[in-house]
Amino acid sequence: MKRSRWYLLAGVLVVASLAAASLASALPEKQQLTKVTFQSKWVVQAQFAGYYAALAKGYYKQAGLDVTIRAGGPDIIPEQVVLGGQAQFGTDWQGSLLATRDKGGDIVNIGQVFQRSGTTEVTWRSSNITSFCQFKGKKFGVWLGGNEFEQFSALRKCGIDPANKSQVEVVAQSFTMDEFLKKQVDGASAMTYNELAQVLETKNPDTGKLYTLNDLRVYKYENLGTGMLQDAIFVKGDWIKSPKNQATARAFLQASFKGWIWCRDHYSDCVNIVLKNGPTLGRGHQTWQMNEINRLIWPSPQGVGVMRPAAAARTVAVATQGQLITKKPTTWYRADLAKAAVASLRKQGVDVTGKRWKPAVVKITEGGK
Repeated sequence: MKRSRWYLLAGVLVVASLAAASLASALPEKQQLTKVTFQSKWVVQAQFAGYYAALAKGYYKQAGLDVTIRAGGPDIIPEQVVLGGQAQFGTDWQGSLLATRDKGGDIVNIGQVFQRSGTTEVTWRSSNITSFCQFKGKKFGVWLGGNEFEQFSALRKCGIDPANKSQVEVVAQSFTMDEFLKKQVDGASAMTYNELAQVLETKNPDTGKLYTLNDLRVYKYENLGTGMLQDAIFVKGDWIKSPKNQATARAFLQASFKGWIWCRDHYSDCVNIVLKNGPTLGRGHQTWQMNEINRLIWPSPQGVGVMRPAAAARTVAVATQGQLITKKPTTWYRADLAKAAVASLRKQGVDVTGKRWKPAVVKITEGGK
């Protein structure tokens, strides 16, 4: 009797062990995350908020990615980092990407996050320059070294030759607004999300109060018809040929787009994430920047990150006219991966166009604090 019970118990244990083994084999193994690196164009700021949000909110991990974000800086060229294999993804202005391709660099734009240019030329309202074409004969501030193509193209549309000093005096502008604030130039280049804010964060010595937009006239190159596409996501051309890497790229784009969508709908919380990653700029300045970056992205009629062919053609035309590139580029961007990422988000019920998005009213603070 005892022996029968022992055999019965042993049989039960064997069955239980087999059942447990079968169950264990049916369970999914712990997800192995794909490690990738993203090279930013500049230091930590709201210009890149969507990527930091995607990391902080766990969107990359949910997409099966272990993402490292490398901050940029004055000595870092994202194209060189990606071409050198230190990062799989990078972001930079499209003009720079086209110039790199023109010189033989095998890079491809796979996601056009900024849908419009944020470059402007600002002048004092007191200068009585009431149209852009009235910069003829004036001191015209420009960032040189590859940042001047939108400006020079707009001058040419007015019949002003930027190379002719008798028609306009081009002033090599520093990456501050000091020359403008000291009224050493009649106009100055300014990004809507950065240098324009620097002016507004400064006190008018005559009134003791901060300058306002009423003190300025702001000419947007996007509206002048010479705006070039700016922040884009790019990869190496040979890397993206692999089906496995294409899947990784789609996952990266989907998670990044989701981060940008979250920053659109939670701009103040998104600023907090940026500040936690690098408090280089004050909260006031970062909040203005976040709002202005959202203006450059939203609305995205075809879906966030999807290239607009007309904007692509205009960017190439300005780059060619300015001799930034020597030949018309081919296959310099692909939209299929971004479209696939957008389609996946749309199936999840996510608003990928931001059609109803409205900019916030941001209070300017002295010094951007």
